Amino acid sequence: MLNTTNAAIASMSLLLGATAATSSPDVTALLKTRLPKTEVTGVDCTRIAGLCEVTAKENLFYVDASARYLIIGRVYDMETRQDLTAARLLELNPDMLVGGAAKANALANAGEVEASEGGRGSRSEPTVSRQVAQKVDLSSLSDAGAIVWGKGGQKVTVFSDFQCGYCRALSRELEQMNVTVIERPISVLGSRDIADRVLCASDQREAVRAAYAQMPVKAATCDTRGLDENEAFARKHGFSGTPVIVRSDGAVLEGYRPRAALIAWLKGA
Repeated sequence: MLNTTNAAIASMSLLLGATAATSSPDVTALLKTRLPKTEVTGVDCTRIAGLCEVTAKENLFYVDASARYLIIGRVYDMETRQDLTAARLLELNPDMLVGGAAKANALANAGEVEASEGGRGSRSEPTVSRQVAQKVDLSSLSDAGAIVWGKGGQKVTVFSDFQCGYCRALSRELEQMNVTVIERPISVLGSRDIADRVLCASDQREAVRAAYAQMPVKAATCDTRGLDENEAFARKHGFSGTPVIVRSDGAVLEGYRPRAALIAWLKGA
């Protein structure tokens, strides 16, 4: 899928230089002709230069200004390190925050792709999503991307995003429990810059509190390759949303849980 997407983007970049920009109404009309079975609920050609964002109920995909090339996949802003597709899907569907952006990832890769009625027939593009591992081995992870805090007792690892509201709520619950939290930030909602600042902070615990409170975290410089390690591990095991909680025995729990449920689950170790 990634190679196909890259090829489509390369083709589009050449095409856009010679093609005048098409307005959203024109793109909408073309999509009705080319995707007659898809209920298009919105077209926005202003959000991302050179692309038109198309919403079809809960699905999100992209076309070029001529509505000839269709892209099903993820758009990343490499300057801000933000996943624009996931952020947009969460904006459209706030209920996705339950369990993080896992549903957003599936929706970003879902969509109906049809040939024209005069072509070779229609087909549906399958949903592409990765099953989250039920149990993982954390021993391959170094300490470089870990932020350790808590009162002691049992250890629990949390893959989190500092812009995730449920991660914030989970952090508050864990703070009231007798556990040592090994927080491993991953950037699902474009929070890599914040994670860099927290990891490099002289007082990481206070920086974590500030980040979740959406307060400024002082910029500092350090080796942040440990965060890359967190994100590679998360991708490998299908952690596409946050929070993801990992017990000391490697058992995985997705999403926010209230304190009583967390205590009961942790006892299972």
